[in-house]
Amino acid sequence: MKFFYGPMDCGKSTLALQMDYNHARQGRRGLVLTTIDRAGPGRLSTRIGLGKEAVDVGADLDIRGLVRQRWAQGIRVDYLICDEASFYTVAQIEQLADLVDTSDVDVYAFGLATDFRTSLFPAAQRLFELADEVTRVQVEVLCWCGRPGLLNARVVNGGIAREGDQVVIGDTGTDGGSPEGAPEVDVRYQVLCRRHHRVGDLGPAARAEGQLRLV
Repeated sequence: MKFFYGPMDCGKSTLALQMDYNHARQGRRGLVLTTIDRAGPGRLSTRIGLGKEAVDVGADLDIRGLVRQRWAQGIRVDYLICDEASFYTVAQIEQLADLVDTSDVDVYAFGLATDFRTSLFPAAQRLFELADEVTRVQVEVLCWCGRPGLLNARVVNGGIAREGDQVVIGDTGTDGGSPEGAPEVDVRYQVLCRRHHRVGDLGPAARAEGQLRLV
């Protein structure tokens, strides 16, 4: 089991698709899984336009059962590509480890390490604890100041947020749906270096069109 992690926009989903392509080209059979993808359920997409149909990982999905169902249908599953794995449940990470250890299914997981508060996602923490190999994705993402961007800031109505639910969908215009009659809430995410994340400095062009937006 390998875990590839990094901030948003560093190419995790692109790498996931490339790895799937490389394995499939050698005759291996695999499944691509994702959740909370920017393109909606059932698809793994990237910022550079690549995409592929994928199994949507809801909180109640038994990944182990999914693989065994494929086996029962006579379909080989040699590997799993698990995008947005930081949003899986801890139980699902345990299921992935079990598939590796008891069924020789290779697992390649991709996701964020920390949330907008710089705290580890529970699933990411479990991946750090269980993975045979952990790799930071090397595509460099920059803060507005030019330093390496390491942390994902949640920006709510133009200011950096320090409190709130761990997972909130960005770029929706209404923070996933404001109550009727309540003011609209603009939520987006921006990669910052540690210094500017800590002080909440979004840079001189923080409100400019085209800022990074993601889950």
